[in-house]
Parts: sequence; C-alpha cells; structure tokens
Amino acid sequence: MEQHEKWTQPEPLWRENMSLPTFEALKEDTTTEVAVVGGGITGITTAYLLAKAGKKVTLIEADELLNGTTGHTTAKVTAQHGLIYHELLNHFGEEEASLYYQAQMSALQSMEEWIDKYQIDCNWVKEDAYLFSTTKQGARKLKNEYEAYQKLGIPGGTIDALPFEMEATQALSMKNQARFHPIKYLAALIDEFVKMGGEIFEHTKATDVKEKDRIEIQTGDGHTLACEKLVSCSHFPFYDGKGLYFSRMYAERSYLLAIEPEKEVPEGMYLSIDEPKRSIRTAEYNGKPVLLIGGESHKTGQGVDTSFHYHALEEFAAQTFGIKEKLFQWSAQDLTTLDKVPYIGPITRNNDRVFIATGFRKWGMTNGTLAAKLICDYVLGEESLFHELFKPTRFKSDPSMKQFLSQNFDVAVHLVEGKLELVADRPNSLKKGEGMVVQWRGERAGAYRDDEGKLHVLDTTCTHLGCEVEWNSGEHTWDCPCHGSRFSYDGTVVEGPADKPLMKIALEGEPDHHAPLGESSEEEHGEQP
Repeated sequence: MEQHEKWTQPEPLWRENMSLPTFEALKEDTTTEVAVVGGGITGITTAYLLAKAGKKVTLIEADELLNGTTGHTTAKVTAQHGLIYHELLNHFGEEEASLYYQAQMSALQSMEEWIDKYQIDCNWVKEDAYLFSTTKQGARKLKNEYEAYQKLGIPGGTIDALPFEMEATQALSMKNQARFHPIKYLAALIDEFVKMGGEIFEHTKATDVKEKDRIEIQTGDGHTLACEKLVSCSHFPFYDGKGLYFSRMYAERSYLLAIEPEKEVPEGMYLSIDEPKRSIRTAEYNGKPVLLIGGESHKTGQGVDTSFHYHALEEFAAQTFGIKEKLFQWSAQDLTTLDKVPYIGPITRNNDRVFIATGFRKWGMTNGTLAAKLICDYVLGEESLFHELFKPTRFKSDPSMKQFLSQNFDVAVHLVEGKLELVADRPNSLKKGEGMVVQWRGERAGAYRDDEGKLHVLDTTCTHLGCEVEWNSGEHTWDCPCHGSRFSYDGTVVEGPADKPLMKIALEGEPDHHAPLGESSEEEHGEQP
C-alpha cells in the first residue's frame, strides 16, 4: 500500500479536487433578517430555504464552509439509523416512531427533488441500506428491529448472507435509500443561495449573543451581526441560552478509510450492530469505484491512542476486501442526545427568536436537511407534523433520566481522574509532530513539538468546565473527555462547547527549537504561568 504524507493531517475524500467559492470575513457591524451560524449541511440548507421564502439571510462560518462534520461524513442518506425503531416504539410509542421514519424519508425526498430541479451532479445513487449482526444476540436484536419495521410499515426484509466475505448471523434491509457526494451537492445549494441575494461570511466566529429588541451576535473580531431571528447550526450550539445542552448530549468520534479494493465492491450500504461496528459503502474516485470503511466509535477524549482506530479499520478492510491502495483516512465527531432523537427547534421554551439544530447521532444528511425544513417552518410561522417530536425542550423520563445521570456521572469521573492523574513524562522525549501530556514544573501540561521543532506547551484544563484534555494523535488535537470540546495543538478552539482557547504556558528565552529539551534546559525552567 502506498504511503501518503496526508496520514498525519487526515483529509476526507469529499474535499479532494473540489473548488468551493470563498467568502470574506465580516469586517463591520451589519444587520439582517435571519442569521444562520454554521456552514454545514444544516446551515446551508436552512439559509437556502429561508432565502427562497423571501427572507434576508446572512450565514456566518467560523472556519470555511463544509470543513466540519458535514465535510467528514460517510454521506449515507438514509432513515436506517442503526437499531432505532424498536427503541422508539418502546420509549415514544407507535405514532412518534412512525413520525421519525416519515421525517427522515421526507428529508431524503426533498434532497432528491432539489438534485433533480437544479440538475446537481453529485453521484446520487439510490440503493438499499442494511444492518447486519455477527452474533446470536445481535441476530435477536435485528429480529426485534424487523418486527418494528413491520409494525411501522417500513419497507424492508431480512437476508441470511452478505454479498462480501464476512460471517453474519442476520441482516435487515431498508429499501430505497441513497448515497451521494455531499460537497458537490451543497456547493450547488450555496450557489443558489448567493443567487437569491444571500450573504455568506467565512472566518467569522460567533462568540456571544445578546437578546435585546434585536438579537445581537458578537464575533471574535469585535463586530456585531444584528438580526430578528437566529439559527444555530454550529454542530454544538455556540450559544446555550440557558438550555444546558452540554449536560444533555455527549460527543463521539468515529473514523473512516477510503480504499481501492482488490475485490469487487458490493451494492448497498452496510452497518454492523455488534462491536466492533463497521460501516461500508461505495463511492467514486477518479472514475473508479472505491469503498468507504468506517467505525471505531468512542467518546471524545476517551479510549486508546486514536491511531489505533485507523489501523483496526485498515486491518478489517484488508481481510474483507483486500486493499490495492489506501486513498484517504479521516475522522468525524457527532453528538447524541439523551433519547437519541435530535434537538431541533426553539432553544428554550417560549423563545420564538433563537433556534438550534444538534444531536444528529452521526446521521446528519437526513437530520440536517430535516432540521432546515423544520426551522424554516418555525421562522415562517408554519406548523409541522414533526415539530413536537424534535423540540429541544422535551424530556422523556425513560430513557432521558437514565442517560442524563449516566452521562453526568461519566463527566464527574473524568473531571476527578484528570485532576488526580500522575504524569511522569517530560517534554524532552518529544519528536517533531508528536504531542503528549507531560509534567511541567510539577504540574500537568500538554506539549507538542511542531514540524519546525518548536515546542508548544499548554495548560490542559479545558476552558469549558475545567476537565483535563487528552492528546489525540490521529488529528493532532487536544480533546476533552467530558463534553467533547477540541483544541488545536496551539490551544485554539476547534470544536465547542468551549469558546475560549487553552491557556498557553509562555516559554522564556527559548533555545534552539530543534534541540531536545533536558531537565536543566532554560526553556523548561523559565516558563511563566
């Protein structure tokens, strides 16, 4: 297998050879009717729909459009969201479980309609989605899920064998789902939005909100975007609005490879329900069919060295399909709510000016599109069959209470463990491109030596609620195990809920950056708090 420099800076297949429009940062105070924060599928689709409805819309993105979770997706467009319908029947009831399926399929159908309307060349392919089990216990779970399909009238059926060399005890299909190239699709919606007069500002980070007569969004550069309605589509809500969303969701990372396989690629999209979970789908690259292999989910900032997960996926791909060439590898992060149903709607009860969309549980293509449709209805004052099911202020006593207690107990454990951790490593052992938690003058710190040999030392205390971050060697980030905040090696915020960078530990009189640090180096003994 050919090796690439890109393995140290993972990039998704979707952004390869893609030329997206660029937009300037917001450089002055301005006003708009509806402000949309976040440049992924949810924000772009919301902005498009509201502009189409005649609203003056301004979209701002902290980084570049489609460089977050949407740009790192598996891009399955499906209502088959793992083992969900049996669970929804038990906890929500038949009517709401049915509404969940209808909502997801309505999103898929809307996407297909827009693709047809604008003749978008985005490799849209309709095919069946499959869940499969590899254990007897998993087969029993699939049987329950199939019974839920029958009760809810979901088209699908069971099969006993998979079209590739992997032992499965059972498989369950959902008919007429889809896969596509998300960046090509959304580039077309961006173009339509701009044609309708929509405004976009990249590299414009929303940092705070003041709810006055008008809503005022403060940006990192000190400017104000005033609006009548605000829609937060920033993955994790950048503005909590006293909704306490950090305590009502948890973050998970997952990993993907794109390979050119030795064996023929299978039709259909596949997801295992037993551990270790594996996701499989076909895509196209340079005119050839390739396979996207995903899985290895874990809570952000927890678990083994992240490079292990890529190796595990590569081993699975080699054993199952053979690898002619490894093309890309990347990871993604997503949020799960207490009851596994996304939060879409008013940020708090009786607030008809600020809306959020979050907690898509790795199924952002349909949920992001659905969220855009529902929020558009809210802004326009229109009713939807689906509003009640997805409203963020709901609280189901079972399973929400169990998950709330479990999640926040987990946070408390990691908060205490991080503070009590004994660290023996010193920064002198770091090579270029390496990072680790170290002891710095008797205190826990984070150190990274960049490609130029320069050492970056940070306080590892997360600026959200004070947990201790861990080094992510796969993406060269510092990740918080409590609420999923992520920071770059130099401390800048990559992902919320944190909105302030990690504190840098100043290095007084730095020596030659290429020289290793020793116990008595001037650099180690000269830092300032």
